[in-house]
Amino acid sequence: MIGPSGNTTMDTTLNAQAPAAADAPVRLPQGGRLLDYAALLKPRVMSLVLFTAMVGLLLAPGAIPLGTATVAVICIAIGAGASGAINMWYDRDIDSMMERTINRPLPAGRMQPRNALIFGTVLSVLSVGVMGAYVNVISAALLAITIGFYVFIYTVWLKRRTPQNIVIGGASGAFPPMIGWAAVTGTVSWESAVLFAIIFLWTPPHFWALALYRSGDYERAGVPMMPVVAGTRRTKIEILAYALILVPVTVAPFFLGMATAPAGALLAALALWFVRHAIVVFNSEGFDAPRAMFRYSILHLFVIFVVLLGDHYAAPFFR
Repeated sequence: MIGPSGNTTMDTTLNAQAPAAADAPVRLPQGGRLLDYAALLKPRVMSLVLFTAMVGLLLAPGAIPLGTATVAVICIAIGAGASGAINMWYDRDIDSMMERTINRPLPAGRMQPRNALIFGTVLSVLSVGVMGAYVNVISAALLAITIGFYVFIYTVWLKRRTPQNIVIGGASGAFPPMIGWAAVTGTVSWESAVLFAIIFLWTPPHFWALALYRSGDYERAGVPMMPVVAGTRRTKIEILAYALILVPVTVAPFFLGMATAPAGALLAALALWFVRHAIVVFNSEGFDAPRAMFRYSILHLFVIFVVLLGDHYAAPFFR
């Protein structure tokens, strides 16, 4: 999705790498400042995180009071946004080199880095603390792991060092349904692990499709994404391989009793359609196919979780 590295030398280096405008005090109208703080939370990413967490919570056996469920969902959303804010603080130097991210509050010079760091850190501690106090310790621990994994493992350690950054680091985005599940049950189960695995295996082809048509951005910023380091052909092979591996994982909820046969068939169809996108990308030239796969992949994950949720509530009427 905790906190700063705590390394003064690293912080000084990062400040030197960041554009001067990013550290200069900027006066903005109050509404502008609020919008920039909201942008730090990466609302697009947060919306998908929030949705998958809610599905995990609703699919879990048992029930918790509505108030507790609401607190859990809010804490997950705040935790996801907080880690995004710290990520933007750390990556402000490379964000200033990429067309996709140059207008974010820090590289655009609309906010001081210190404010983003404090904002993200406070929200991280607050989300985990409230989750532990009002929901349960297991879900709070998973939320802390999620934030820490995104900040320290992905952002600080992997992102600038290896083309496998998104493979390993993608685990942080896969935890939310597991956290939602644990909020209800207080445990981690095979069922929640499958929800985790679906997102974990979906993440590399999703981001590598983006990287294929944004490879110039990553190359300028020195981020070793797969197309930059291994080339377009290897990236397309990896996308297809992950799409194929994702097929049995996507239908696993049926074999675990989480989904009925009709839902299992629909999940299989969705998985095969994702493979079809990967094959088109594999055989394509140019950027149209990768761009189409990236855009579809977001809908793809959303629909998988909609199918699981819809089947969960519809199944009792057909038994």
